[in-house]
Amino acid sequence: MRIFITGVAGFIGYHIAKSLLEDNHEVWGIDTFNDYYDPTLKEDRYLKLRELGLGWVPVPTPNDTVPIEQAIVNTKPDIVIHLAAYAGVRYSMEYPELYITNNINFTQDLIGACEMHGVQKVVYASTSSVMAGNPLPWKEDQTVDQQLNPYAATKRFNEQQFQFSNIRHTIGLRFFTVYGPWGRPDMALFSFTKNIIEGKPITVFNNGDMIRDFTYIDDIIQGIRIVMGLEASDRTNEIYNIGRGEQVQLMDFIHEIEKNVGRKAIIEYAPMHPADTQSTWSDTTKIQNLGYKPTTSIPEGVSKFVHWYKSYYGVN
Repeated sequence: MRIFITGVAGFIGYHIAKSLLEDNHEVWGIDTFNDYYDPTLKEDRYLKLRELGLGWVPVPTPNDTVPIEQAIVNTKPDIVIHLAAYAGVRYSMEYPELYITNNINFTQDLIGACEMHGVQKVVYASTSSVMAGNPLPWKEDQTVDQQLNPYAATKRFNEQQFQFSNIRHTIGLRFFTVYGPWGRPDMALFSFTKNIIEGKPITVFNNGDMIRDFTYIDDIIQGIRIVMGLEASDRTNEIYNIGRGEQVQLMDFIHEIEKNVGRKAIIEYAPMHPADTQSTWSDTTKIQNLGYKPTTSIPEGVSKFVHWYKSYYGVN
């Protein structure tokens, strides 16, 4: 199978590309290596994927227009996995224009290229953040009109873009707080681990009263692989939650990091951030009906991340 991945050097992009390459699929990818976080991490992911046989569509500089139509023409994919986006709910409050340009405009360019050149299936990333304000656990069929930040608003707009496209089979995935090795430095697990190891304070919002449905990266990849295999005889646009389906107190998550690092955190409590929601919790019944079953516990997942972090950064 020929698969084209946007944002292939990102956290989830790296892991799904690695999984597919190890199963001998022909995988092509594109990434702008933008500096939302340290591009070195993206470059290292990219180099590992190239060693596994990733086909690469070059982008001359991070500020150049991504030649997405030519990339689709050249690679002739059976499936496109669209993960490229500016992420981060808090950062989007400061720079909303970046999210409109990268998350909405680029997605429309991709849709146009897929329509023009006969791509029949696109699996794309959405986010649990689109469901803010709904009763928990969050379900795919709830009303989604209360996004708290520009990032979530752009991802909801992406869902509508694909809904109204002429691509025959589109599948949106609402990810719930993904964590694991090679993760993003702006996410809680990464930044908390880094600061605890370095003896620096960590900022904990809402005075620690936060609950998240943390989902380990291997479980996310399991879900993506499952929906990639779906067939559709008619025009379909589906949305699936991918989470662990359990609520975890943020302070319990921090204590698990402390246990693995072997050091107590210096905690600076802060008020609720306006871009955040206090609690998340996924109802994954819909994707469970396809065979999805998360397997990685929080203690196991945090342990694997801390082990990777120490190895990658040479920490004893």
